[in-house]
Amino acid sequence: MTESALSPELEAVVAAAEASAASFAATRPEDRAGAIVAIADALEAAKARLVEIAMRETGLTEARLNGEVTRTAVQLRLFADTLVDGAYLDARIDPADPDFVLGPRPDVRRTHLPLGPVINFSASNFPFAFSVLGGDSAAILAAGCPLIVKAHSGHPELSDATAEVALAALRGTGMPDGIFQLVHGRDAGVEILKDPRIKAGSFTGSIGIGRLLADIAAARPAPIPFYGELGSVNPVFITADAIAERADAIASGYLTSVSGSAGQLCTKPGFVFIPEGSALPAAIATTGTDLPEHRLLGPRIAQSFADRRDAILASTGVRPVLAGAIRFDEDGQGWATPTVVAVSLDDFRSGREALVEEAFGPLSILVEVPAGTDLAALMPEFYEGNLTGTLHLSEREATGETENAGELRALVSAISRQVGRVLFNGWSTGVAVTPAQQHGGPWPATTNDSSTSVGTAAIARFQRPVAYQNAPAAFLPAALRDDNPLGVPQAFSPAGESPQWGARWR
Repeated sequence: MTESALSPELEAVVAAAEASAASFAATRPEDRAGAIVAIADALEAAKARLVEIAMRETGLTEARLNGEVTRTAVQLRLFADTLVDGAYLDARIDPADPDFVLGPRPDVRRTHLPLGPVINFSASNFPFAFSVLGGDSAAILAAGCPLIVKAHSGHPELSDATAEVALAALRGTGMPDGIFQLVHGRDAGVEILKDPRIKAGSFTGSIGIGRLLADIAAARPAPIPFYGELGSVNPVFITADAIAERADAIASGYLTSVSGSAGQLCTKPGFVFIPEGSALPAAIATTGTDLPEHRLLGPRIAQSFADRRDAILASTGVRPVLAGAIRFDEDGQGWATPTVVAVSLDDFRSGREALVEEAFGPLSILVEVPAGTDLAALMPEFYEGNLTGTLHLSEREATGETENAGELRALVSAISRQVGRVLFNGWSTGVAVTPAQQHGGPWPATTNDSSTSVGTAAIARFQRPVAYQNAPAAFLPAALRDDNPLGVPQAFSPAGESPQWGARWR
């Protein structure tokens, strides 16, 4: 290996991760699961101290942060069960078959192995759930990969305190040294990402920084996978019948979703397509009169939001439904109340370049659509990829038996092609931590639209497939052995089946 270009401090971090990779990959699933659960338990035990730090550094509320600690612990425990269950290993066994239709088939067995050391770049807006011990970190550790976390500059003290909790828990369970480390500084993260000993990267943040990091990972002499969650405006479509049925309830849910955590959520509904002349803007104006102001995460984010808000309000045809406001205190922190604006579809089309970009903060745009508009055509017209797309239907429309059912099915199909999660009669903020969850989508929502950062499938990002041919039992990974000591699901393709492949379709 060529001499390292890293500083002595960073070289020690990467070297420790590399040195621990083989021993960590070889740990029993039950032992890794126990270590991950120990981290979850320790995190909850330290909740009060960590939340106090997080409130001070991020401006998020105590209730929100307490809930986020719980969510983070649940994520960790979910991955503990996932790695013991073993379905993610996708173990496949094709026994030797002397009568295989293409000639004698060797014994072929396939499973997944850990990639090796991974660097995870923390998010600003989820100081627990997408940060030091967040979903990416949980998946990386569950996969058996040494983890280096690049702390977010918006909550450095919290990052250090959370890392201390994790390290104490891992040491207490006898895990190898070097499997969990924390670094600070963008330059440090970039230099580690470039190092050939790092085998993958993950990131949650802006499109600009995410693209920069993804390009670095792809431009390495040996490119590596990079899983970035970047930007999303999460379009919503609301039918006339739904508004007539429950305008006030829709308005209330919408404002809660837009204003929660000061709108600093990647799943916030940024654009809502509604029928021209509907009662929803008035319902929103009435419902949103007393919403409290909320501090944004930091001065840089607050200033960016203020600039984006000004640009939107200055766009042709845009009119305030809720004017909202943002003020700056003596420390440069921004305090905002929600801004909701409306614009005609024609003005939205003509002002697309100024309007369609994500506004990271409590702002959302209602797009008023004339009757007879092909809603399905609006998705590819305005958007590349998003994390979510939402439909609000009336009770009758939800049966799929109304006169507009064909149009709604076409809209669902169009949305499905451009998002990772399709919602009905709900709001996209609040991502359920559950095995079937998909939290990803086509660019620029993520850098890899076949993966997810939430749900048990997230572990697959940090493993790679390996096949073993005619391997003696003594040299097989445990997941591929006939006695199946791990008790994981195994898919078999028995000998003698190949002559019947496709027969059912003749």
